[in-house]
Amino acid sequence: MEDKLGEVLIQVQDDLRQLKCSLEKITINESGATLDVQALDNAIRKTESSIKKHAEDYQKTVNKQLLVLPSIEDVQKKKVQVPKWKPALESIPDVLPQRQDLPTVLPGEKHKSVTMRLLCNPTHPNNRAIMHEKFGISLPVIHKRSITAAKHPRRIVGPVVTLQAIEPKGRRSLAVPEEEMGTVPDKSLLHMSVHHKVVCLHPREDSSKIGQFGSKSRNQKQLKWETEPGSTCERTSRECSPCWTTIAPPPSATSKNMDDRSVVQSTDSLIPESPQSLPAPENISRYPFTIIKGWINPMATDFCHFKQSFILSWSSVVNALEALEKLLRDYAVPLAKVSGERLVEFGHVWNNGWKTAPPGIGLLSVLENWEEVLSLVLRPGQRYKGEGGISVAAICIQSCWRRYSARTAYLRHCRRKWAAGIITISWLMHTQMRRVRKALQARRFRQLENYRSRAQHLAANWKHIQSSKRTIIHIPSLGYSQSQRLSLRGFDILQNTQISRLCDIRDDDVQVIYVCPRHLGEDILHYYTNLLKCDGAAYGADTGTTQASSCIRRFVIITPEAVDYFPIHNMCLSTLLKYSPRTLKRIRHLIQGKQAYIVGGVAHVDDLAVADELGVPILGPEPAVAQLYSTKSGGRRIFVGAEVDVSPGQGDIYSLNQLHEALAELMTQNMDVQRWLFKMDSDHGGRGTAYCDLCHLSCYNWALQEYHSYGPELWKTEWIQESVRLRYLDEIPEWLTRYAQPAKPSCYPNWACFLETFLRQGGVVEAYPPSDSVTCLTVDLLLEPGGEVTMLSCGDQLHGSCHLETIGSTVPQTSVNPETLRSICMSVGQACLQHLIVGYVSVDLATFVDHNTMEQKVWAIDLDLTYSDQLAMTQMLLMMTGGTLNWHAGCLEVPMPVREKCCEHQIAAKPPVVHRYAVLGSRLCHSNLSMLYHSVFLKMCKAHGIGFNMKRKQGTVFALYDSSERCSIGLIAVSEDLQGALVTFARNLSVIHQEISASKMQGETNFKELIKEVEEVLQMIAQNKLRAVEERPSA
Repeated sequence: MEDKLGEVLIQVQDDLRQLKCSLEKITINESGATLDVQALDNAIRKTESSIKKHAEDYQKTVNKQLLVLPSIEDVQKKKVQVPKWKPALESIPDVLPQRQDLPTVLPGEKHKSVTMRLLCNPTHPNNRAIMHEKFGISLPVIHKRSITAAKHPRRIVGPVVTLQAIEPKGRRSLAVPEEEMGTVPDKSLLHMSVHHKVVCLHPREDSSKIGQFGSKSRNQKQLKWETEPGSTCERTSRECSPCWTTIAPPPSATSKNMDDRSVVQSTDSLIPESPQSLPAPENISRYPFTIIKGWINPMATDFCHFKQSFILSWSSVVNALEALEKLLRDYAVPLAKVSGERLVEFGHVWNNGWKTAPPGIGLLSVLENWEEVLSLVLRPGQRYKGEGGISVAAICIQSCWRRYSARTAYLRHCRRKWAAGIITISWLMHTQMRRVRKALQARRFRQLENYRSRAQHLAANWKHIQSSKRTIIHIPSLGYSQSQRLSLRGFDILQNTQISRLCDIRDDDVQVIYVCPRHLGEDILHYYTNLLKCDGAAYGADTGTTQASSCIRRFVIITPEAVDYFPIHNMCLSTLLKYSPRTLKRIRHLIQGKQAYIVGGVAHVDDLAVADELGVPILGPEPAVAQLYSTKSGGRRIFVGAEVDVSPGQGDIYSLNQLHEALAELMTQNMDVQRWLFKMDSDHGGRGTAYCDLCHLSCYNWALQEYHSYGPELWKTEWIQESVRLRYLDEIPEWLTRYAQPAKPSCYPNWACFLETFLRQGGVVEAYPPSDSVTCLTVDLLLEPGGEVTMLSCGDQLHGSCHLETIGSTVPQTSVNPETLRSICMSVGQACLQHLIVGYVSVDLATFVDHNTMEQKVWAIDLDLTYSDQLAMTQMLLMMTGGTLNWHAGCLEVPMPVREKCCEHQIAAKPPVVHRYAVLGSRLCHSNLSMLYHSVFLKMCKAHGIGFNMKRKQGTVFALYDSSERCSIGLIAVSEDLQGALVTFARNLSVIHQEISASKMQGETNFKELIKEVEEVLQMIAQNKLRAVEERPSA
């Protein structure tokens, strides 16, 4: 009967708890009205507490257990202020257990009522009456005790049959301090001491940390069970375990929804961080029971004993037990041994955490065989063998397939979106580029039209412009292709080698604006300022101050600001000036209201843009025309149209078969040629030239025998040449591969590299003059817009280490008859004018003596549509000497200064004219020159007698190009005869080399090769003089 009554009371408590949970989930909204769930919750709480109280009274009566009264403190002296708890659901803190008991006061209640004061004061006379009236408890009469005795807890001894672990909700354990136990005479007696104190709230820890059974905080709060021999009901603890009781707020809808979730979310939560995360049990459990295949036998003795022992705290255990059963069923665990004490403790922790679903590792911590169960749970595919495994497997398969399908569709969508974006961007870029291209084409067409209209105006007014004051804008730009510009070292210095254009101010009507490709130092500016004073005032000539200042005002050196923006891009000077608006603005200001035109260098399309910005004409051809006829093939077409002698060869070669066939044909027709040259169309300075000698051809001797057997006249027949031509065609590929050599190995190391570029750019095959003594000369022409051709300079070339690269020249030329030279130049100039080529043109010729006819021949070998370095140095020569070039006589006429007059009335005589010869070196390089500043270098030269004598109009003049590297200079040596000029030039180079070089530091230079070239020329001059002396008596 008593057992049934107890079961009824427990069942009523469970029904009330379930009703409470159900009501919290209900929210009724009808016509704007809401059910007052809080009122129902309060009523249920009140009923539950009343039933619980009667159940406890019943258990006390049945078990004949005496109450243990706590030590009552004076509430008036110690007031506890409990704050109202209203935290957000997302940031609800957890509570760490403290080594204190929790007071029985709930938060929000007021302790100032009279009844509560009487209840809390046991010394009051009405305390016993109120306790009996309100709670039905009869208290013994309390006598006043001393203060010392009141401080110790009260020890109550009673006949206890069994110790029931009755733990109310929110309590963890009751422990008896070891010092209070003393000697127990009777093992059936229980000694207990309880202190009620206020618990402190701490920040809530992560739920995963609470669920781990082996954590540090849990180890500190682990309950230790100790039994003495022969006793089954007494337990002691060596450390006082704190009471884990918290005052928690009422559960919200969010926390209740969390109770309905699955205990185990995934197998990932079952993997412990380390093997120590699940501790081994310290003591043997007193309440073990087993779970077989995820089900508990409610009639089993061990389970009934466990349930009967913890019947009053069963509400906090049942949820964890159900979650454990479900976990074991899900993973088909055949046998699990549960430790009842750990399960109860785990249930308290879970309940205090507001029923948040614990991790699976926490559930397994309550098992005694947790290692075997954990290994089984972590086994792959084990979940699908348990309860609902087929459904879980189906769900997993479906989710994987849906995920794969969605992922595939998403990736397909992303690819299509990406493709659509690429197509859109490409189309937008294409349309934008097409728009920009059309705009650029329209702009360049407009610039070309403006160039042509200004060129017509320049041609119509050329004579007037030449006879009046004018401004010449010199832009020494080298408009090579980008690949060529990037391959050149010191490109800005190469563009500045024509700084001698400043000497155009020797004409009093000319003002020069020189656009410099790099910033010049003060030393160079000071040098040219003194040099450009009239008649070389820098060298001691007496000149008036007014005239000197006039010369200074008639030239301006300007450097574009874009030079600082593009220091390593090797842009041509026209492009840099195009992107320099401030420099263009300054030039416009300088030429405002004046006659002006541009003299450029190698033509470039940006020349038109600069001319259009400045609004001035260009003295030069269109860029397209210049690009067409400045190539080697284009020059041959001009020479053929001018009907002048050209070297045997063929141009416009772009394939290897064409090269072999053309070379075999030329070799067959010209049996006396010993060397053949291969020149790229874009060659400049001998960089794109290669050669191959016929002496290495195995069939050449046989071909000569065939040629001599037939004779020169019959050899011109094609069928006779066929056999030799076919033999040549067979052997030419191997011959070129083995013996062809580039002229400058520094640019092209071998024939294969040269041939690749040659076939890509196109080129010509030419014969080298068949003679041991070949002299090359350069003639500079001015093709005036009015249609006239003027010779400006002419000189025999001086070569360095590469016999195809020009370093200097001797002026005037002495190798060709002046009339013959003039005839050739006039023919070439007229042919250029017919092809709309105007401006400055440079023609390269080669002269030699034909051994068959013993007559001098002159071949036209190259045509450059640009302002040459030789012409720039010639301008400096003419300014320093004050002379003129007589092309009819082929000499440099220099007026000598007139002596002082003997009397005032003496008639001024015409100054005498003498002849002078000069050696020009425009590209002299020496790496050791960088060790000396220009001022020190000039003083060193002056100390060795290297200078220019203005009175005698002879000596040495330098051209300085840059202030930073200082490795390149120009030099002019002037003397009374050619032999003296060559000796002076060679002596100057030798002295400079000796002064700046040591025995172990010779440096990189072309001085030595040039000195050897000069010595060979001197020997040739000496031989010619001896031959002339020998022939004169015979004549």
